[in-house]
Amino acid sequence: MPNDAGTVEPVNAAGGPSGAGAATPDAVPAFPVWRPVRGGNAFEITVARLVQAIKLGLVRVGERLPAERELAERLRVSRVTLREAIAALRDAGYLESRRGRTGGTFVRSTLPVPGAGGGHPDAGELAREMGERLPDALDFRRVLESGAAGLAANRSLPAVERQALVAALAASRDRDPANRRVADSRLHLAVAAASGCPSLAAAVADVQLTLDRLLAAIPVIPRNLDHSDAQHTRIVDAILAGDANAARLVMEEHCDATAELLRGLLG
Repeated sequence: MPNDAGTVEPVNAAGGPSGAGAATPDAVPAFPVWRPVRGGNAFEITVARLVQAIKLGLVRVGERLPAERELAERLRVSRVTLREAIAALRDAGYLESRRGRTGGTFVRSTLPVPGAGGGHPDAGELAREMGERLPDALDFRRVLESGAAGLAANRSLPAVERQALVAALAASRDRDPANRRVADSRLHLAVAAASGCPSLAAAVADVQLTLDRLLAAIPVIPRNLDHSDAQHTRIVDAILAGDANAARLVMEEHCDATAELLRGLLG
């Protein structure tokens, strides 16, 4: 993926720049979570990496994140993407910014602020209750929903089904937390219905129900919603254009982004 990080300096065993002089306090330690971000979901993966570092105690509450330039280089993401990820986690209550000579971005909490998930039950507790059912559901969803999108694109959809997809897409852009989750699910169910396979549509409904409470409880991150909206549009456009390969691939990308965000936030 494009990035503006430039060339990464050699690092010593502690993770700081090699050569003369000691590593600066902001030098990025060589922890696994700081490995380069690869794939098409840079924002979600960057958010996940930052939350993992916080939850694993690699950057503790009250400590400052590494300097933006060094962290962007280590993650191999653009500084724009890194800033958006930091802003999202600041809004969710994990981070805070301070000004002045000793300013920077500091870890505020290892948990999102109350109400960041819209007042729903604690997402971490819900994930623990699900146990192994969570990764199973995420994997199952990826296979099911990408298949449904591909089948829908392969069909010659009647006008009423095309209109239903367009209407569901428009409704899914609602940013009101009270409506967003339901509208999002309805779009996915509309795609499944357009597949023309009732058994597949029923399975998609089941997996959506399995994940519904958990997805409703995670912090609301506007940048993630923007990304999700864009992917939804690409999925529906591919279906209406009859491009089955694109519909499958974008739905896989969309499911992967959601899974990555969940894994990072829930740790």
